[in-house]
Amino acid sequence: MKSLTIALLMVAWACGPGGRKADLSEHSTVFENVNIIDVTDGNIQKGHVVVEDSHISAIYLDEDITDWGSAQVIPSEGKYLLPGLAEMHAHIPSLEWNDPLIAETLFLYLSNGVTTIRGMLGNPVHLELREKANQKEILSPRIYTSSPSLNGNTVRTPEEARSQVKAYAEAGYDFLKLHPGIRLHVFDEIVKTSRETGIPFAGHVSNLVRIRHALQNRYQTVDHVDGFLEGLVPEETGVNPIENGFFGYNFTDLADTSNIGELVALSRENGVWIVPTQALFDRWFSPTPADELAKEEEMKYMSPETRKNWLESKNNLTENDSYDPEKWERFNQIRYRLIRALHENGQGLLLGSDAPQVFNVPGFSIHHELQGMLDAGLSPLEAIQIGSINPARFFEGNFGQVKEGMEADLILVDDNPLENIENLRNPAGVMARGQWIDRETIQQKLSDIEQKYKE
Repeated sequence: MKSLTIALLMVAWACGPGGRKADLSEHSTVFENVNIIDVTDGNIQKGHVVVEDSHISAIYLDEDITDWGSAQVIPSEGKYLLPGLAEMHAHIPSLEWNDPLIAETLFLYLSNGVTTIRGMLGNPVHLELREKANQKEILSPRIYTSSPSLNGNTVRTPEEARSQVKAYAEAGYDFLKLHPGIRLHVFDEIVKTSRETGIPFAGHVSNLVRIRHALQNRYQTVDHVDGFLEGLVPEETGVNPIENGFFGYNFTDLADTSNIGELVALSRENGVWIVPTQALFDRWFSPTPADELAKEEEMKYMSPETRKNWLESKNNLTENDSYDPEKWERFNQIRYRLIRALHENGQGLLLGSDAPQVFNVPGFSIHHELQGMLDAGLSPLEAIQIGSINPARFFEGNFGQVKEGMEADLILVDDNPLENIENLRNPAGVMARGQWIDRETIQQKLSDIEQKYKE
């Protein structure tokens, strides 16, 4: 609130021809005559939004102000302002913090209005990167980072689990990342030690642990809706959980959707958030031909080697005798039902697409994820909420709304995204904690990345 007080003290009103004047300093930015979206209820009001340093210091509604002193003024007549989005299942390259690939990846997120990322495969360098982002020493979204992977190979015994959980907590990671293969008694030691050290855990649900035990032990998030489809299979079928296929695909026709309510209630009772990463299933695991996805405009921001690897990965997954497009459709419809139920009656959803991942380009993939949420039955407003106010609530952060005193993470767009979610693409500009990036700068930087990878 300090910046709010400063800004208000610096405002000196004066009456004159054509409207009032506000004596703001050169450290202020004003979005003038903008349509302000309240993401809590979808209400839209026209006004002026003032940013001082990294916070929204004032919002003026129905004020005729024509002179903003020395402030940077962004003419916003007819445009819409909303909070920046969070990518809650992001990946950051595990390279030195100043490697160009890291800067590219972070900018790709920002260029699409992603102002917060939750890194899901941590590395010691990400701790340094997180601090540099916090201090605004680099152009970056806000960063939260997991530990390196805990999985069936890295934690084979309770002793190994206890040692690694303690080490990652002491190192300062925000949470532990769990991957498949963890045995049940090892998982229980992870839970015990995480509670002792105060570091939460999130990610995949090992099929040796199963979804009910995972929910009861209070995962911070279950990502990919992992384990839920297997959890719908009645016990009497006697399936071997390690034969579940791609996130339960093999059990599609055994799933009893009448069990959805029970699993959703468990998520709510134990405070477990869900990160759907639906884009992963709509792109990597869908029948859409790999060649078709590889030709999409956004792929030009990935290296030729990456695009080649993605083609091979998708083809290997979907061009074999066990893959059936009609079965995929049934599988996806169950996922949609789970997502909608978890949104309506569970702890809640958090927007995350899993990027970079097969045909999920950082930043650009968040738009595929938003569409996936609409396909699952959410409204545009609800889809935006799971990428703004829900992550802020999850992190207990001072962001996620266009509101006085909040950190200035903002997206300026030409048209109303509540009417068409596609209007979030190609923003007029993005502000990350007070750092303004206009469309011209975005396009220039994107062009530079494109030229680097041009074949």
